[in-house]
Amino acid sequence: MTRLYTFLIVIIFACTKGFSQVLGFSLAEGRTKVQIPIEINNNLVVVPIVLNGALPLKFILDTGVRTAILTQKTFSDILNLSYSRKYSIAGPGGIKVVDAYITNNVSLELPGVLGRGHALLVLDQDYLELRNYLGTDVHGILGYELFSRFIVKIDYEKKILTLMLPERFKPNKKYQALPIRIEDTKPYLTTPVILADGTQLTAKLLVDSGASHGLMLDPASDSRISVPENTVSSVIGRGLGGEITGRVGRIDRLILGNLQLHGPITNFPDPNSYFDSLKVGSAQRNGAIGGEVLSRFTVVFNFPKEQIYLKKNSAFKKDFHYNLSGITIKAKGSRLNVFEVTEVRRQSVSDKAGVASGDIILTVNGISASVLTLNLINGFFNNKPGKKIKLLIERNGVKIRKEFRLEDQI
Repeated sequence: MTRLYTFLIVIIFACTKGFSQVLGFSLAEGRTKVQIPIEINNNLVVVPIVLNGALPLKFILDTGVRTAILTQKTFSDILNLSYSRKYSIAGPGGIKVVDAYITNNVSLELPGVLGRGHALLVLDQDYLELRNYLGTDVHGILGYELFSRFIVKIDYEKKILTLMLPERFKPNKKYQALPIRIEDTKPYLTTPVILADGTQLTAKLLVDSGASHGLMLDPASDSRISVPENTVSSVIGRGLGGEITGRVGRIDRLILGNLQLHGPITNFPDPNSYFDSLKVGSAQRNGAIGGEVLSRFTVVFNFPKEQIYLKKNSAFKKDFHYNLSGITIKAKGSRLNVFEVTEVRRQSVSDKAGVASGDIILTVNGISASVLTLNLINGFFNNKPGKKIKLLIERNGVKIRKEFRLEDQI
């Protein structure tokens, strides 16, 4: 799978422990297993959802969240849903960021799966801009309610989600089995990591299917976690509290049972930049494993038995690269076919070529952007080091040509 730009999706708000909710997922028509086609966008799993039997939407499947989230209040208003409580969601420093609402007793259905009596957290506005930064229509996030009820198998390569009743599950010997701990509804894996300087430590990592990065390690969590010398400074994510900044580099190895990933790209958040009350909860951790690692496997989550199973796919041996162009893009417009540069990393090849924030991309290597998607454009920009990129951009109404070759700065 082609590496896209790392964009850690983090949602920042007060803990949802107080929300009353009745979990009601069940397989339809007496089935014991269902298979659902999924989309993979920037290493994130997007599933089809029907809200209250009437509104077809798309949600990200996220092991890091407790309660289902609707990111656009417009949709719940269309269905005339009533709200039981209003929350002021705060970011770092206790500063009010956004408003959110709770609506109860909603139905969330997937193909072949019924879901009744759920609580739903509704953001007042689409502050996260998921659809813009993924380049596809995404309307919400679905988490623990699904993982707690079923065995969840994600085949990133075939783009198939399989849900199975736990009592019918039999582990496949072709998979690497690893123990996890479910704490505060979230899965944690304790596993060795070897840092760039050779330091080895056993790290407690959130297994986070809702983050597109490969690995995140927080230096504040352990004095042995040091930032490598060869890094770049970048925006490593964004949340309701704003941008999350940090350094991006490599560690030597991530060890997963008898499997080893060499040179994984790793995010090291700046002090006080990373604040994630939704995904951290009460559990302390050293970091997180995200979609750039998970997508190199077929992954089976067994929350009831606290196990995760991994089987390598064709992406396992692919090199890890980080944003070879240095460009971050946002898809705009009703059809998400206008592509605006939102960030150019300093000293990157695109920066040296004169690409600037606010530029609109018109063509990539001679192909009109109107027939491309954000995924495809990021695929061009992260193809392989040395690949030539020719851009036609528009800046203040003037068309300009730019040219550069992709380069790995890490």
